[in-house]
Amino acid sequence: MNPDDRKYTKEHEWVKLENARTGLALVGITHYAQDQLGDIVYFDLPKPGASLKQLQKMGEVESVKAVSDLFSPVTGQVVETNPELGSHPELANHDPFNAGWLLRVTIAGAGELQKLMSAAEYDAFIGGLH
Repeated sequence: MNPDDRKYTKEHEWVKLENARTGLALVGITHYAQDQLGDIVYFDLPKPGASLKQLQKMGEVESVKAVSDLFSPVTGQVVETNPELGSHPELANHDPFNAGWLLRVTIAGAGELQKLMSAAEYDAFIGGLH
């Protein structure tokens, strides 16, 4: 269910390395996260240029059920926020791993990726939450 080409946090965010040379990566929320949230109505995301710290709060997501904190899977700098999410936050519900990405970032150190879960580890983790 969760793509093998990215790493996952226990807070249900993912990071996908797009360019190993430049450290450019996409960040988003998992299918499990969007499923638990219900209909997403708003994202409060950091602006381009903002610094992120691994596993520290990076923003909020608001759904019809609740407001939840978002945590950065990596330390780095925000390059871009998904321009579609402002007017279509529901993209994160419909396609959390592709069109519903949240941020494009430059990762400070690729070694941090080793601290995160693989798809198989994340699948086992969420399997234990039910």
